[in-house]
Amino acid sequence: MTVVGNAATRPDFWETAAGVAVARFRLAVTVRRWDRGREAWADAYTSFYTVWTWRTLAANVAGSVSLGEPLVVHGTLRVREREWDRERERERDRPLQGEGGGEAAPAAPGMDSGGGAHQSRRWVTAEIDAMAVGHDLTRGTSAFRRVSQAKPLLNTLTGTTSP
Repeated sequence: MTVVGNAATRPDFWETAAGVAVARFRLAVTVRRWDRGREAWADAYTSFYTVWTWRTLAANVAGSVSLGEPLVVHGTLRVREREWDRERERERDRPLQGEGGGEAAPAAPGMDSGGGAHQSRRWVTAEIDAMAVGHDLTRGTSAFRRVSQAKPLLNTLTGTTSP
């Protein structure tokens, strides 16, 4: 899927224990509708997505994206229901209906369904595993800089590599 919106947060960047670069940011996407009465475009609702980027894309996003910038994001949408497990004080994923072979799991023992103090907190997240992220050039200009990958050069005479 491809979405167009604005960076709602600065990218968070880190490396995993295995050395894989990861960047994550929130994207705000506002639907616009034509208002016939006013004869003008009007904002409708705003959806927020958490955008996940990996490896080279993550490093480039961290160095290129700032808060509020207009972006185009292309990737795979993932919608998940999350639940805060109060007994264990941790967050966990729950399959949505139609995903993972069935309905969402029932409430844990001791949890009531009437909104009492023991009810777990649930919410739905919309995340995009991005394959490409770029500035929306309909709303401004951008200067592209190619990132060079440092690769050793092969010496054809000796067959060895040099830095």
